[in-house]
Amino acid sequence: MKNTSTWWIKIPLIFFLIFGLTEFFVDSGELPAFIKYPMVQVFLVFILFLLIVIAIITRAIENVMFQTLSKEGQERYIAAKNKSFQWEWGQKTYQKMLGSKPIEKEGEIILDHNYDGIRELDNNLPPWWVYLFYASIVFGVVYLLRFHVFNDYTQDQEYEQEVAAAQLEIEAYKKTAKGLVDANTVELLTDASDISAGKSIFESNCVACHMTDGGGGIGPNLTDKNWILGGGIKNVFHTISEGGRDGKGMIAWKQNLKPAEIAQVASYVLSFQGTTPANPKAPEGDVWADPNAPEQTIPATETNTEQEIDSTSVSMN
Repeated sequence: MKNTSTWWIKIPLIFFLIFGLTEFFVDSGELPAFIKYPMVQVFLVFILFLLIVIAIITRAIENVMFQTLSKEGQERYIAAKNKSFQWEWGQKTYQKMLGSKPIEKEGEIILDHNYDGIRELDNNLPPWWVYLFYASIVFGVVYLLRFHVFNDYTQDQEYEQEVAAAQLEIEAYKKTAKGLVDANTVELLTDASDISAGKSIFESNCVACHMTDGGGGIGPNLTDKNWILGGGIKNVFHTISEGGRDGKGMIAWKQNLKPAEIAQVASYVLSFQGTTPANPKAPEGDVWADPNAPEQTIPATETNTEQEIDSTSVSMN
């Protein structure tokens, strides 16, 4: 039986190892941070100490009981404790898969070849190797017929299918990934949450030049039909992102705002169309008409012409 006195040397080492590993795993994020709290550590120390005491007491009881046994009983106890687990079914299966003769039967398969006292055995190939060899032949025949004779499914077809599936996944992702938007793919946002977010961005960054109601001040009026750099969501997005003409006027906000935020504030800017500001600034730029708007057939009178412009134009400054 082992001497339990060595436990008093191992205990400090065990405590040092456990708390060192605890600190490491907490810092690496593998364990929650509350483990570093003093009260939690005291509790863990108590539990560990209690387990060690139980282990020592158990070992001491075993020693006492061992000493009370007879010599024969002690030998049986030691033999039972040292007896290793024998997986007989696994060992038999392993021997069958090897297909070799046991040492005591090797005399049956010794060949007449003799090389300086070295004899050769006529063992069969291992069954597992033979089965895999036959399986590879069957696989090769099926592969040859399917892909080279009948052209059932070629690599080109597989590639095209994978690319098509990937394109569908990309398109689906782009519909929900607002951060990937740019001036070419941006669409007018109408969701209340997006308009509210755009309003918050506008009031934090844009009111100094355009006023709270979009009537304009240092910057142009955002409520009329005139636009300096073109109207519509794509032009507004581009203007906010890249700034004014030749570095003049409004700064480029792409360094401060994410693409999704620019889309939100651009959509909010377009919501000023048709509103009446308290102190509107005079129109600047040209009246902008959406080139993608459907054409309407209206009598070419002066009044109808003005109505057509009003119904098909989206203004932007």
